[in-house]
Amino acid sequence: MLRMFGPDCLPEPADPGKMESIPPGAVWIDLLNPTREEEKLAERALGQNIPTRAELAEIEPSSRLYERHGALFMTASVIHGVTDKTPDNDPVGFILTDKLLITLRYVDPKPFILFTENLCAEPEQASTAAGVLAKLLDTIVDRLADELEETATQIEGVSSQIFERQAQRGKAKRKEARRLETLLMRLGAVQRLLAELRESAVSTSRMLTFLGATGFAEHAEGRHVESLQRDVRGLLAHSDFLADNLNFLLNASLGLITLEQNFVMKIFSVFAVVLMPPTLIAGIYGMNFKHMPELHWLLGYPFALALILASAVLPYWLARRSGWL
Repeated sequence: MLRMFGPDCLPEPADPGKMESIPPGAVWIDLLNPTREEEKLAERALGQNIPTRAELAEIEPSSRLYERHGALFMTASVIHGVTDKTPDNDPVGFILTDKLLITLRYVDPKPFILFTENLCAEPEQASTAAGVLAKLLDTIVDRLADELEETATQIEGVSSQIFERQAQRGKAKRKEARRLETLLMRLGAVQRLLAELRESAVSTSRMLTFLGATGFAEHAEGRHVESLQRDVRGLLAHSDFLADNLNFLLNASLGLITLEQNFVMKIFSVFAVVLMPPTLIAGIYGMNFKHMPELHWLLGYPFALALILASAVLPYWLARRSGWL
């Protein structure tokens, strides 16, 4: 899909079959899953080839951030799929010249949706390519901040569930294993989201640093980019704090699982001790030796049963008194 923004440009998707070239008033060309015809239109407007998807996926900084024939080629990993609970990063290409901005992407992340909706409502914002890029990056950073805030809220919810479990143990013993499993699954989901957010923030920070080191600082939006750099550094520091907190919660949940397992093993151990004396007594009276006084005693059988019962109750009472159960 090919969309153009700028004076005298309609925000609706353009049909490359009905166009010979990009209108001269276009400031931003947005390519989403472009066809070869749409790529050729953008390349004619740019005057050189645009990167392929394989080139966007390169991880080396030299392949993601470079200048060629007066144009800045930049690639940043932008997070998507957060709403669908399947967060992932996908490379998005940014090509900037003095008069034109081209974005090349194969996903439709939330910042692009919000920014294009804003431009459709206020098309005068698309006045310069540098201005559009600065505002688009601002939207991406704002979205990262919102997602980190939501991640912090999820971590607080998990923390409450972990450390309030002891008060509910007596009410829901049978559900404890299922609840602990659910907690670990939630921790894993939050960890995945946090990792994707951090990867996107690091990639965006590298792009902003590269952009600030070029002639972009000479534009009026240069200070805006410097402000975004500080914002991203703050987001990275906040993500480090959340990662440490998440690691603590993971260790705490694993420790509680260990305590729960120890509690179960302790019950088995106590009951084994409780049953040992009765088993010993039953074994003694099951020998059937000829000279056993109790064999001919009228009260021998009730006496043996009482002795077995007392030998079972006494260890159980001691275990309860000592707080082992």
